[in-house]
Amino acid sequence: MKFSFSNPTRIEFGQGQIAAIETLIPKNQRVLVLYGGGSIKNNGVYDQVSKALEGYEWEEFAGVEPNPTVETLDKAVAQVKSSKVDFILAVGGGSVIDGAKYVAASAKYDGDGWDILTGKHTVDAALPIGAILTLPATGSESNGGSVISKKATQQKLPFMSPFVYPKFAVLDPDVIKSLPQRQVVNGLVDAFVHVCEQYLTFPQHAPVQDGYAETLLKTLIALGKDVDAPDDAWRANLMWSANQALNGLIGAGVVHDWATHMIGHELTALYGVDHARSLAIVQPSLLRVQFDSKQQKLTQMGKNVFGFEDGEDTARKTIDAIEAFYQSLSVDTQLTDYQGDKDTAISKILSQLKNHNMVALGEEKAITLEVSEKILQEAVADK
Repeated sequence: MKFSFSNPTRIEFGQGQIAAIETLIPKNQRVLVLYGGGSIKNNGVYDQVSKALEGYEWEEFAGVEPNPTVETLDKAVAQVKSSKVDFILAVGGGSVIDGAKYVAASAKYDGDGWDILTGKHTVDAALPIGAILTLPATGSESNGGSVISKKATQQKLPFMSPFVYPKFAVLDPDVIKSLPQRQVVNGLVDAFVHVCEQYLTFPQHAPVQDGYAETLLKTLIALGKDVDAPDDAWRANLMWSANQALNGLIGAGVVHDWATHMIGHELTALYGVDHARSLAIVQPSLLRVQFDSKQQKLTQMGKNVFGFEDGEDTARKTIDAIEAFYQSLSVDTQLTDYQGDKDTAISKILSQLKNHNMVALGEEKAITLEVSEKILQEAVADK
């Protein structure tokens, strides 16, 4: 494939690097510090940010939730416009950084910011963004993608734009020390599926992309084995792996899938399932339903990632191994927490997919609503 690859985000990696932001944001810019529920005030990150911003004019906006909502973020947009903010500093995980991208783009648009998510408005300008990552998972700190929810309509939609790449991202592995175990596990699973979405398609004569993807997958599996006893090296490797999983490099020049994400988004929007856990629910079932088209890459993954011998059952063993990996992290691989009966739950998810025009998903656009129903029949548990 022809492709253009550019990643303009400067990475400042390592312990104590939050202090570097004072050299990365122009002194004459008014800064909005955007963050989530306030954990950064308990783990020392807020104090480090405050110290680094001495001499700047800055203000803050707190309360960006996991799966950030347009309802919350529009309040931040209003603050940015009224205060004439010049620069947005996102301090948090993927949700906060995704939210910052929405705020940065919406601040340069006079209409309803949700138009960006529906495609009514194409982003043509955005305020500059910096990111201080506190939860490795999404890679949002150095890519141009964002996923935003709308509580009023139970929608969760993505947008992408080169205008919202962060100018810089600070990756200090020490911030992981204070994270709840559930969030660390979510980050590990999220990164693993991000790699799979770009790798588990069909052979594309791309040994560089495949080889790097396989290295990331093996690294994440190894990290999963030591998830209960992380040290400094463990935290650094998780943070770097999650970043590399979705900074655009392994996906350059190859076809992607992303059907697991699109279906998973509906589980999050409807039932509040953690994003990473929605992926673990959908992916094994999707791979089984799409087995014929993915068999070659599954076999390759089985040999090169899990170390299986080449054989007729290698591809199916690989799916089982992926599912077992999630289960070893105490992550469910079927949806159990839903209202009503199984058929009603599946019908609601399919209705949302149809409403969002998610009717031809996957690398070959072969996952129709009928195929999604087959996937969900496996992914949704009987009660």
